[in-house]
Amino acid sequence: MMVPFQWDFSGILTLIALPSERSISSGLIMYLVESKGGAIVCMLLSLFFLGTWPAVLTLLERRGRLPQHTYLDYTMTNFLAAVIIALTFGEIGSERPNFFSQVSQLKDNWPSVLFAMLGGVFLSIGNLSTQYAWAFVGLSVTEVITSSITVVIGTTFNYFLDDKINRAEILFPGVGCFLIAVCLGSAVHSSNAADNKAKLRSLPSAHKPSTEATYTSIATETLPEKGTKDPESASGSVGKAKAGTAHYLVELENRRAIKVFGKSTLIGLTITFFAGFCFSLFSPAFNLATNDQWHTLKKGVDKLVVYTAFFYFSVSCFVIAIILNIIFLYRPVLDLPRSSFKAYLNDWNGRGWAFLAGLLCGFGNGLQFMGGQAAGYAAADAVQALPLVSTFWGVLLFGEYRKSSRRTYILLVSMLFMFIVAVGVLMASSGHRK
Repeated sequence: MMVPFQWDFSGILTLIALPSERSISSGLIMYLVESKGGAIVCMLLSLFFLGTWPAVLTLLERRGRLPQHTYLDYTMTNFLAAVIIALTFGEIGSERPNFFSQVSQLKDNWPSVLFAMLGGVFLSIGNLSTQYAWAFVGLSVTEVITSSITVVIGTTFNYFLDDKINRAEILFPGVGCFLIAVCLGSAVHSSNAADNKAKLRSLPSAHKPSTEATYTSIATETLPEKGTKDPESASGSVGKAKAGTAHYLVELENRRAIKVFGKSTLIGLTITFFAGFCFSLFSPAFNLATNDQWHTLKKGVDKLVVYTAFFYFSVSCFVIAIILNIIFLYRPVLDLPRSSFKAYLNDWNGRGWAFLAGLLCGFGNGLQFMGGQAAGYAAADAVQALPLVSTFWGVLLFGEYRKSSRRTYILLVSMLFMFIVAVGVLMASSGHRK
């Protein structure tokens, strides 16, 4: 549970702090998560934030905004969230080490700093990859596969790094549930792709989509006028097309930034599995940064507190994202149109949504690490059940799986059921770090 502030001023009602391993006799008590209950609260909040920001970026891509522009905006506020966490939670109280004192000790704690920054590199590349995978595989299935791979690989690493503080007899059956969800997610994607092909074959030949789609960018195209419904809306469409119909798929393809017609679905799955592998490594790297299980720090050097580690983690995430996306402006991938830094600066349509996505992701990651430090990073990987949230937004906002086959619906429900079981099992395995 989060420990509230305690003031020593006479005449002011003292807030009673719950039992904590850290106490300060003069002044504030550092804002830390130390109980199992508090860790679970952090995980649940993180689950909502991390499941929502992908939907926001998907919304912008479907409206035609170039992913390079969106990701540069997202990166700014994602880093801002880490700075806010470091300067508030990391500086509350007179206890040492706090954020600034640890930053000044870089010559002593640099091995842990490198682990934290390595984790940021993995996360940045993973997030960048998923931005393209969503267009090919869909929001729901992409999140299912990447999250499941993260749990299968990353949670296993974290279990041993955390000195087995989580209950193995509960933890690993939960990992098995995620592994089953990977298989079900792939099956959902294949079934839904077959459904879409059947819908497109039903169109008259004159209306069938060309594999050479025309690119449109939100920088040169205004958003829908008032009273006009977006193609993202499950309850409506641009023109007369309704979500789930063949005409809807064609209109969406013509409007979106990343064109997928005529491209192999193997491209999307390859990007998705690559992103999942990157995601599986960032949490163990962060675990090493805050707990020094490999004893890389000299005797007497303080381990990085979670807020300091998260700051360094976010610095590398920020730098890698800026470098890669500026390169992609001029050398785009997947047949996207070329852009420029000037065009990016002038592209304000949808920028506020991209900023919001960055804040959601930044605070979501911070809460995940705060919970993991208290209850074990293996149990904190329960936030990888974020596809439950993403699927909700995918169905509500984008009309995913509308008018699909019965087989697709059965697979989709089975996939979500396995995630519900998995997140409950992983949370039940929570331990308490000594």
